Amino acid sequence: MSNIDCEIYISQLINFFESNPNDLIILIGDLQKKLFYQKLKEQCIKNSLNDGDHVITKSQIMEIIFELKIPELKKDELILRVQKSKWGDINLN
Repeated sequence: MSNIDCEIYISQLINFFESNPNDLIILIGDLQKKLFYQKLKEQCIKNSLNDGDHVITKSQIMEIIFELKIPELKKDELILRVQKSKWGDINLN
């Protein structure tokens, strides 16, 4: 896969989230969407280089959200922190 495939894939993801802003808010909460999109692009390129498949898995998206969300949390909030989403509760511990 080439970077063109990644660009097309990420462009489609961004278009989906821009067309469905409520889904984006449910997924990432108050995170900055540009940073989220950048992390998605980085993961897509990494996937493409590692195994040739540029598609980002659901677990990889959740890892990106955790990576972006954890620094915002105070240390004592980490103990019982749960993010609500339409896919269910996500434990951020």
